[in-house]
Amino acid sequence: MGGGGGARPFLAVVMAVAVLAAMVAPARGRFVVEKSSVRVLAPEHIRGHHDAAIGNFGVPDYGGTLTGVVLYPAKKATGCAEFPAKFKSKSGRPVVLLLDRGECYFALKSWNAQQAGAAAVLIADTVDEQLLTMDTPEASPDTRYLDKLNIPSALVNRAFGESLKRMAEKADAEGEVVVKLDWRESMPHPDERVEYELWTNSNDECGPRCDEQAAFVKSFRGHAQILERGGYARFTPHYITWYCPEAFRLTRQCQSQCINHGRYCAPDPEEDFGEGYEGKQVVVENLRQLCVHRVANESGRPWAWWDFAMDYKLRCSMKEKKYSKACAEEVVASLGLPLEKVLACMGDPDADADNAVLSKEQEDQIGRGSRGDVTILPTLVINDVQYRGWLAVAAPSL
Repeated sequence: MGGGGGARPFLAVVMAVAVLAAMVAPARGRFVVEKSSVRVLAPEHIRGHHDAAIGNFGVPDYGGTLTGVVLYPAKKATGCAEFPAKFKSKSGRPVVLLLDRGECYFALKSWNAQQAGAAAVLIADTVDEQLLTMDTPEASPDTRYLDKLNIPSALVNRAFGESLKRMAEKADAEGEVVVKLDWRESMPHPDERVEYELWTNSNDECGPRCDEQAAFVKSFRGHAQILERGGYARFTPHYITWYCPEAFRLTRQCQSQCINHGRYCAPDPEEDFGEGYEGKQVVVENLRQLCVHRVANESGRPWAWWDFAMDYKLRCSMKEKKYSKACAEEVVASLGLPLEKVLACMGDPDADADNAVLSKEQEDQIGRGSRGDVTILPTLVINDVQYRGWLAVAAPSL
């Protein structure tokens, strides 16, 4: 993190996090596990369809299928250590490596499988429970492989996993276990136009998550604008906000992190209430960027949001101490957007009243239908389904 006041006592950090969690509350909802289908094609006596939970890393083949042979390692079956040799099927079909859950990150298992020649990974649960989404670990020197992970992965339930293991171990006598992984129903296409949302943040001091968002906006901007100009897609940006419970609204924490008397909040960028920028400045800038999109949309140039977001990150960075109202308004003016309309859309951040734009954002955060809550940044939602996998230009199926 940038700009903080150096090392702080560990207890103070723990207390700050605890206070923030207790006082700044997200809207309530639910988390939906996005699923793909695994169809067993052979041997014939175990044919059938099974659900699998798509991992939140790697690159799922949305809209496509993959037919391959299930192999189960005789050793290192958790996949937590590098495999000594490449896996190959006797028939030459792609390898779908089956691994056991436990002992290390899900993503590390997939990385070791990819390095050993696997085209996809199935991870067998070790307990009887509902399927869950295998999440991405926090970026660190030990997880540098994450941006190189490009094969799909999925979690299967314990019973199905055990069945696949038994059949894979008998493959020499009874034939290869052939499965078809199917992502065609994972991303619905109700009409000829793709509707997608990017949940992001104007804060650029949140570490690797912020860097990932900035890199995606930079690399996808041109593609997004072509899709929107051609009528092939409709894009909507979103920003997560929280609220401060009534009883805490006069505290320093809420006043530092919230606008409109505690109704809309964002965490302190430096996690230090006495240093650098405040959470409420992030909320105001998020609101501005929402209004830039609304005004651009009204003027028939919805794609101008991508230019604003990119220019703002370049010209108004927190890291360079330029994150400000003045800088933002210069960017608005440079794009030829009417500043007075943006300001009218934003309203008064100091008013003891609801803000229609941010109230809609809080409502949209909550899961509905087949889509779960938005809880992680960045989050891409395509046709009302949360995209799972690494956020990169080559990945989303737009």
